[in-house]
Amino acid sequence: MHFTKIFMLLALSLAIGFFGCTKGGKVEAPQQEQITKDLDPAKSEVKSQNFLVELSDLKVEMFAYIDSKEIVGTPSLKGRIKITNKSKNALDIQAVSLEYLDEAGKPIPFKPDERIEKVNPFWETLQPEGITEGSLDVTIPKDAFKEKPLGKIEVKLVYDPSPLKRETLTLSEKIK
Repeated sequence: MHFTKIFMLLALSLAIGFFGCTKGGKVEAPQQEQITKDLDPAKSEVKSQNFLVELSDLKVEMFAYIDSKEIVGTPSLKGRIKITNKSKNALDIQAVSLEYLDEAGKPIPFKPDERIEKVNPFWETLQPEGITEGSLDVTIPKDAFKEKPLGKIEVKLVYDPSPLKRETLTLSEKIK
């Protein structure tokens, strides 16, 4: 009988400890939401002397506060890229970088607190009429949605036909 009292006291103490001392805090709803915006057009291509570049499935992903719609962090531009070698020589593609231009054709700068990832490395040698495809995952400035709306995306290819050359191609894009 003595053990029963000790056991009951111990069980009661544990029950009070687990259930009586818990904080009755509220469960809050998420304060941020993920927003996905399509680019218009979602597929673009541009041809130069040496390349045909196609961008497709272009979407901007970002997080924003639900109540104020203020963008949190740096938005990401995602999609697919396809590069075709249109020259008569093998070309060693090293990277693709993107520059964002407003409707007046001026660059949209990143703010100091934004993460900058504008380069997609490729490291692939393309034979004449060769094709390489890959995913595109880079950042885009917040200002492309606010003060300076996106008008164009400039695609810069770094390749080595020997000697090293750079080529810039421009696509017209708008955020829906």
